[in-house]
Amino acid sequence: MANADMRRREVLVHGAAATAAGLASLGSALPAWAFPNRQGEEVVPWVDPPPPVAAPQVVPRQLDWERLDSWITPNDRFFVVAHYGIPEIDPATFRLRVDGLVERPLSLTLDQIRARPRREVAFTVECSGNHGIPWLTGAIGNARWAGTPLAPLLREAGLRRDGIEVVFYGADSGEEQIRDVKVRAPFARSMSVADATAANVLLCWEMNGAALPRENGFPLRLVAPGWYGVTNVKWLDRIEVRDTRFAGRFMARDYVTVREEEIGGRRLAVETLVGRTLLKSAPARVTRVGGRYRVVGAAWGRPVARVDVRIDDGPWVPATLDRAEEAEFGWKIWSLDWDNPAPGEHAVTSRAVDAAGRIQPTMDDPWITSKRTYWESNGQVTRRIRIA
Repeated sequence: MANADMRRREVLVHGAAATAAGLASLGSALPAWAFPNRQGEEVVPWVDPPPPVAAPQVVPRQLDWERLDSWITPNDRFFVVAHYGIPEIDPATFRLRVDGLVERPLSLTLDQIRARPRREVAFTVECSGNHGIPWLTGAIGNARWAGTPLAPLLREAGLRRDGIEVVFYGADSGEEQIRDVKVRAPFARSMSVADATAANVLLCWEMNGAALPRENGFPLRLVAPGWYGVTNVKWLDRIEVRDTRFAGRFMARDYVTVREEEIGGRRLAVETLVGRTLLKSAPARVTRVGGRYRVVGAAWGRPVARVDVRIDDGPWVPATLDRAEEAEFGWKIWSLDWDNPAPGEHAVTSRAVDAAGRIQPTMDDPWITSKRTYWESNGQVTRRIRIA
């Protein structure tokens, strides 16, 4: 399985340039309206809404699954996560610094960045804590992101041979207590040089054909398709190349998945960094036209080959994938017509299957139950509905 993952990652990396170039050539012609809607349908509300958000200052907005009605998530519905608040940045005085282990440090204005070759990619961004906390269920959205590839800019700066790590700093910062020391720390995440120079990694200034909204990273953010949201640093104002691995709150102390594993006859904790997205799906809504019901949802994270849906404890039934949108890093919308449901309350569960045959795990799978942190929670999602 590990070899299959490695082969798949190689395909993603080598195929990214062609995919992104194709998306860029399509531009705004990509049909944002494609979705399995039916005329006159009404949404039947779920009976298990999530509890109120416990940290509205960090997560001020989430996707409302019952309002999912297009492949593209509108900017005003896109989820927002801001650990250190949302900074005010003047685009006229903004500068992106590229420094550290480079031959030619750069300081670029927004106009200079926008003048570089433009590329567009459709990418579903998900917070790695989504569905890991009862109140965090809509930290996901699909958008068309536009900007310029990062790799040519790093080459222009002249990557030195001793540089192994690329650190991305946001303009947002906050006070951190590290043992007995208080420090002012910026939001920062890092990638290896190989990952940072992948063809599909963008410096992004546009979202769904408009300037980046302030809450989603204006004026500039990193977009790294295939990686969890935390990697896609918002309010980006500095890129540093280092010769050592970077450690900070959001790399070494937070956004770290802890699992217990049997090792040498002992049950020990294994800690790994949150990184690339995992295979996942979720039911979004149930609609009704007269007596005809339909379940609609989304699947994402890895190349999705199939989505199955189960009602209560019944058999898994293959859903229909909406083939109108085939973006490599965008979610797949699926639907299942539900004929003659019995009155009463029902459980609706979905599971995604990827191109290599891997199945989204159940909530009682050891992959999920051995986890001691809520990051990377990709277990099967069940929602409950009441049919009158």
